[in-house]
Amino acid sequence: MIWLNWRQFRLQAIAGAAGLVLIAAYLLYLGLDIREAHDAYRARCTDTAACAQAVAQFQGAYRNPLLFLAAGLQLIAVVIGAFWGAPLIARELELGTHRLVWSQSVTRRRWLIGRMAFVGLAAVILTGLAALLLTWAASPYDEVAADRFGTIEFGARNIAPIGYALLAFALGTTVGLFVRRTLPAMAITGVVFIVVQFAVPNLVRPHLMPSERTSLPMTAQTVNQARSLGSITGAPVIGGLQVPGAPDAWISETSPLRTRDGRTLSGSTFNACLDTPPKTGAGGTFGDAAVCLGALDLHVDVEYQPSGRYWNFQLAETGLYLLACALLTAISLRRVRRA
Repeated sequence: MIWLNWRQFRLQAIAGAAGLVLIAAYLLYLGLDIREAHDAYRARCTDTAACAQAVAQFQGAYRNPLLFLAAGLQLIAVVIGAFWGAPLIARELELGTHRLVWSQSVTRRRWLIGRMAFVGLAAVILTGLAALLLTWAASPYDEVAADRFGTIEFGARNIAPIGYALLAFALGTTVGLFVRRTLPAMAITGVVFIVVQFAVPNLVRPHLMPSERTSLPMTAQTVNQARSLGSITGAPVIGGLQVPGAPDAWISETSPLRTRDGRTLSGSTFNACLDTPPKTGAGGTFGDAAVCLGALDLHVDVEYQPSGRYWNFQLAETGLYLLACALLTAISLRRVRRA
C-alpha cells in the first residue's frame, strides 16, 4: 500500500516539497536579517529615549512581513485540507475507482487508514518544518514585541500549526466521504476551516484556562503606553495595554474606561479629550489627550493570561485539534463502510 499511496500522492508531495524549499530559503534569509537588526537595536539601546526609538524602528521594519508569513502559514492548513484531504476519497468515489480498490483483499477501513496515515504524515512534516523555521526566524522579534499570544502569531508558532494541519486534513477527508464530489468537497472544506481559524482564537482560546483579573489605573503614562484609543463605534475603550509585573501577558478582555465610582466614562468626555484636549505640550504617543484622560482618575478592568501559560495554551489548543481530528477520523472510518 505504501507504493500505491506514493503513486497517487507523488505530485502533491513534490509540489509540497518544492514549496517547503522556497519557504525555508526565505525564512533562513529573513531570520539572519532579523538577528542582525536585533543586534543593531541592542547596540543603540543606551538610554530610555534611544531604546524606545530603536524598538519602534525594529518592530516597524518586521511587523508586517512576519504577520504576512504567519497568515500564510495558517493558509497552508487550508490548502492541505482542500487539496490533500478533500480529494483523497471524493475523487475515488466520483470516478468510480473505489470499486476496484475495494474488491481487493484489503478491507475498506485498512485502506482508508493507510491513505490517511500516509498523507497525514506528509502534512505534519510540511507544516511542522515550516512552523519550526518561522518560529526560529521570528524569535528575536517576538522577544522584543512581547506578543506571542497575538491572534495570528500564536497559531503560526511552535506546535499549534501541526494541529491545524491535521484537523484540516481530517475535515477534508470526512467532507469528501459525505459529499462524494471533489470540487464541492474542496470548497466546503476551505470555507469551514477558515471559519474554524477565526472562531477558535476568539471564542475558544480565551476560555481554555481561567483568566487572572486586575484593575489598571489610567495615568497619562499608562495611556501613552497603549496602542489605541477608542473603537470603530466611538466607545471609550483602550487597546494594547500592558499588565505591570506580567510582561508578555495576553489581555483577553478589557472593560471600557471607567470612572472612580465604576461608571463607564461618557462618550462626550472621552471625545473631548481626544478632539480638543487642553494644550500641555506633552509628548508621547497620545500627548495632550493622554494628559487629559490621566487627569480624570480613570481605570480599566482587564482579564489576562500570564506569559508563563504560553506553552500550556499551545499544548491545550493542539490537543483540542488532535481530539477533533481523531473524532473526524472515527466518523470517516464508520462512513467508509457504507460508501
